[in-house]
Amino acid sequence: MASNSSTADANLANAKALLTAAASFAATVVLARSVANDLLPPQLRSYFYNAFLNIFDRFSSQLTMVIDERDGLGPNQIYDAADTYLATRISPSTHRLKVSKPEKEDSITTTMESNQEITDTFNGVQFHWVLVCSQIEGQNFHNARLPFRSTVRSFELCFHKKHRDMVLKSYLPHILHQAKEIKQQTKTLKIFTFDYRQMFGNISNLWVPTNLDHPSTFEKLAMDSEIKNFILSDLERFVKRKEYYRKVGKAWKRGYLLYGPPGTGKSSLIAAMANYLKFDVYDLELTEIQCNSDLRKLLIEMSNRSILVVEDIDCSIEFQDRESRTEEDGASSTRRRAQVTLSGLLNFIDGLWSSCGDERIIIFTTNRKEKLDPALLRPGRMDVHVHMSYCSPCGFRLLASNYLGIENHEMFSEIEERILSTKVTPAAVAEQLLKGEDSDKALRHLMEFLEAKEREKEEAEAEDGEKEKKAENIK
Repeated sequence: MASNSSTADANLANAKALLTAAASFAATVVLARSVANDLLPPQLRSYFYNAFLNIFDRFSSQLTMVIDERDGLGPNQIYDAADTYLATRISPSTHRLKVSKPEKEDSITTTMESNQEITDTFNGVQFHWVLVCSQIEGQNFHNARLPFRSTVRSFELCFHKKHRDMVLKSYLPHILHQAKEIKQQTKTLKIFTFDYRQMFGNISNLWVPTNLDHPSTFEKLAMDSEIKNFILSDLERFVKRKEYYRKVGKAWKRGYLLYGPPGTGKSSLIAAMANYLKFDVYDLELTEIQCNSDLRKLLIEMSNRSILVVEDIDCSIEFQDRESRTEEDGASSTRRRAQVTLSGLLNFIDGLWSSCGDERIIIFTTNRKEKLDPALLRPGRMDVHVHMSYCSPCGFRLLASNYLGIENHEMFSEIEERILSTKVTPAAVAEQLLKGEDSDKALRHLMEFLEAKEREKEEAEAEDGEKEKKAENIK
C-alpha cells in the first residue's frame, strides 16, 4: 500500500510540474506577443509570423490549396464549381447556412457560410473545406470620406500531401463535372428572343431571356408511343456521345425537322424536349435578320446545351439560293451582302461555324416539307425527320386521360372509329374536351364535333365529284 501511495504522489508531482511548465510557457508566449505588438513594427511582426508558419509547415503532412473567388478580373470556375458542389455536401449538423433565391429563378439555393467547415470523401480519402471571407478597404473614388470595402472569398482545401496528384487529376475534375450536372438539373429554363436594336451595340445583350414555364412533357404528348420512344432514345444517346462526336470529327449537334399540319403538336414537342433535357430554347425569327453577318452574331452568342428553333422555315423567309442568278446578276454587291442566303444558313448548320458551340439541337418546323430546299433535308443537317400527324386513337386516349382523368368510357369505341375516318388534329380534340364540365359532356361535345367534321368531309367529296363530272362533260 505504501508503494502505491508513493507512486501516486510521484505521478501527481509530475503532473503539477507539467502544468506549471505549460502555464509558464503560455505566459511567456502571451508576454512575448504583447511585447512584439508594442515594440515591433507590423512588417517585422508579419515576417516573424510567416517564418513561424513556414517552420510549422515543414513538419506538417497536410497540404492546403487556396481557391480564390476571382481569377484576376474574371470569375474562378473552380471556386464556382466548388460552391455549387459543396452545397450538396452540407451536413445535417451544420449550424449556419446561407440561403438565396435570384430574382428570375425558381429554386432556392443553400451555400456555405463563412468560416464553416465541410468534410467530403472521395475515393476513400477525406477532404476538409473551409470558406474564408475577409474584408479589404480601399479608396472610394466617388466619396473620399467613405472608405471602399469589399469582401474577398476563398475556399481552403486541406488534405494529406500524398494525395496532391489525385486532387489535381481526379478530385477537382470530378467537382467541375458534378457542379455542371447540378446546375443543369436545377436551373430555370429560359426561352430567348433576339433584340435587333443591340445588333450594333453590345452583342452580349442580343438575346433577351424569359422564363420558359411550359408544362409539356413526353408523358402528356398526344403522339404515337413508338415515335415518342424513338425521340427519347435519340436524345439520350445524343447527350452521352460527346467523346464519340469528337472522335469521328463532327460538331456535337443534332438536327430535327418537325413537319405536319398546324395543330399537330410541334411546339408542344419542342417544349417537352427542352423540359426533358433541361436545355434553354432560342427562338430565331429569320424575317427579322437582314444579312448573314447578323445571323453569325446571333448564333455565336447562343449558349451550349440549348435548342435553336426556326419555326415555319418554308414561309419565314425567301432564301436567296446559291444557284439562283435570275435577279442577282443585276443586283449590286451591297444588296447581295444584305441578304440571308441559303448557303449562309447551311454554314451554321453543317459548315465551319457549326463547331462554335457544343451540345446543341437545331429544330426546323414546317407545315409543308415538300416546299423545302433539298439541301436542308440531307443527313448531317436535319438528322431526324418527325412527321406530326393527325390525332390517332392512341393520342385520343392520352388526351382523355390528361384532360378528363379517365382511362375508359362507353363512348370511346365510337369516338375512335370517327377519329380514324376524320382528319382532326390533337389540338382540335383537346379544345373540345375542354368545353364540357364533366367527362360525359366533354365526350358528347367531341362526338358532335367529329360528326360535323365528317359531314363537311362528305360534302367536300361530293362537291369535288360534281366538279369532275362537269369537267368530263365539257371535254
